[in-house]
Amino acid sequence: MNDYLVKALAYNDQVRVYAVNTTATIGEAQRRHNTWPTASAALGRAMTAGVMLGAMLKGEEKISVRINGGGPIGTILVDTNANGEVRGFVSNPQTHFDLNEQGKLDVKRAVGTDGLMTVSKDIGLQHPFVGQIPLVSGEIGEDFTSYLFNSEQTASAVGVGVLVNPDNTIQTAGGFIIQLLPGAEEEIISAIEERLKVIAPISSMIADGLTPEQILEQVLGVGNVKVLEKMPVQFQCQCSEERVTNAIVSLGNEEILDMIQTDGQAEANCHFCNENYHFTKEDLEKLMETAV
Repeated sequence: MNDYLVKALAYNDQVRVYAVNTTATIGEAQRRHNTWPTASAALGRAMTAGVMLGAMLKGEEKISVRINGGGPIGTILVDTNANGEVRGFVSNPQTHFDLNEQGKLDVKRAVGTDGLMTVSKDIGLQHPFVGQIPLVSGEIGEDFTSYLFNSEQTASAVGVGVLVNPDNTIQTAGGFIIQLLPGAEEEIISAIEERLKVIAPISSMIADGLTPEQILEQVLGVGNVKVLEKMPVQFQCQCSEERVTNAIVSLGNEEILDMIQTDGQAEANCHFCNENYHFTKEDLEKLMETAV
């Protein structure tokens, strides 16, 4: 099944909700960056939450999320947009620890808690909107919950999860976001809080074969959810050979000549997708003619 996200309303339009299966998307990130299990969980949670934030945007709007808690994983960086496209990487992809006391991947230890989450939202204005919060747990989901409450003044609950296979590939990944709309009744708030205490982990629900729609029913109760829209989700990078070529040409004749004389070739690597671009001496000579 291809990854997809659902947008919905619940409890007579008093609650806005999102749910997503990102298993293949996070699997692609794991394959490209060769992340080890704890790093996979951290990156997968951040990309999953990020793609749901992106679903709140419109048109060509974009979001970048940077997380650095001072832990050994280093920086987590995620880019996403309103079309379900997401990419991301971690500074130290080969980070892994033993399971924590709860028997889960120790994301908190990898990420750390002494740092910040920064969300930069490009909505087409001259400068992006930037929100920044101190990390509250390093577990990612709780940190996104804190961001939405403190920077966007939206009472929310964010659940994200990743299960990793023994061979380091991704078994399941996904998440949900619940947001209270203005005027939500106290009885509804209490009902949601009680359900959140007893539901299974999001990754387990996906492992059991639940769709995003069924996950929302688990979280909010059957009959309480009205799906508004479904959208595909995928790992998608904006890099391309054409972009790298244009970047080299923009360096100018002297810089390209220096590449030829020093190395006889050029290599470029995209941090987000780990794609390598190779340019031979002949390629560079042609680009030098273009630059002239």
